[in-house]
Amino acid sequence: MSSAPKHPRKKSDVAGAGGEPLAAAPQDSFLDQTLRPASWDEYVGQESIKNNLHILIRAAKERAAPPEHILFYGPPGLGKTTLAHLIARELGGTLRATSGPAIERVGDLAALLSNLSPGDILFIDEIHRLARTIEEVLYPAMESGVLNIIIGKGPSARTLELPLPPFTLIAATTRVADLSAPLRSRFGGGVFRLEFYSEKDIAQIVHRSANILGVVVKDDGVAEIAKRSRATPRTANYLLKRVRDYAQLKRTALTREAVETALGMLEVDLLGLTPLDRKLLEVLIERFGGGPAGVNALAAALSEEPNTISEVHEPFLLQIGLIERTPRGRVATRAAYLHLGKVPPQGLNEKLL
Repeated sequence: MSSAPKHPRKKSDVAGAGGEPLAAAPQDSFLDQTLRPASWDEYVGQESIKNNLHILIRAAKERAAPPEHILFYGPPGLGKTTLAHLIARELGGTLRATSGPAIERVGDLAALLSNLSPGDILFIDEIHRLARTIEEVLYPAMESGVLNIIIGKGPSARTLELPLPPFTLIAATTRVADLSAPLRSRFGGGVFRLEFYSEKDIAQIVHRSANILGVVVKDDGVAEIAKRSRATPRTANYLLKRVRDYAQLKRTALTREAVETALGMLEVDLLGLTPLDRKLLEVLIERFGGGPAGVNALAAALSEEPNTISEVHEPFLLQIGLIERTPRGRVATRAAYLHLGKVPPQGLNEKLL
């Protein structure tokens, strides 16, 4: 799979002979959009999902009908929104994007649905935050392609059915368990879970992004960024941009030494842990004896919201085996003690306290 962008910038436009950026390119104002893959060839990873989507899209195009509704879920930063954009581009339809919190009233959703054109893609991010009353409006729209509008109140109320143009709903969520069962069951196109990325795939993404940004990056620098990226493309691109800033001021290419220095200033360690990640582990080990400890107790000790602990920090710590969940709460593993330079207690199991 090629990692080169469709329209790479000339290195001479943005960098000196030694890789020093000379001037900001116009698209630097919208870096997140600029770095987003514009084709399937540029989208790295999630091979199983891509293969299933290719079949779904090709079959729908042969039938001259929109694909069935699709749900993506998984941790943030893994490419759910990008997949929605790529599907819309492949189908030649317009992507109309919104989010669950932005749809506050039934009328908001009714306005979105009634303004769709045939073949449009309606993308709802964080769909788990839709109110249940708004979900009820979605059900007939997804199943039967109609918008039910209630006219009047009380015994004289009646329902008016307005036909909707053929469309595909693509939804994304980081908390699929919060979706109601009736809503989940209506995604006939498939419910797909995005997985964390391998270091190899992250390195390919970093190479591509560096090419777009027009900076010189060495293989050892790429490997160092990939190792600390938390297996997440969005984090990898964030780290690359911050390292680029450092390299720009120091007039140097992105070598391993430059990456280590820049990320050291950000306090991102060798595993990609942030100061709060390490603080969470320290509190779990020092204040709670390694656990078990509930998420509310940990949040109180850290002066953080429980959702921040469970949705932002915990998934990666679980992924790399620094904490484990038990029925009684979170526990620190032997790897967590060793990473913090602490001596594990006698009898601590390799996998679980």
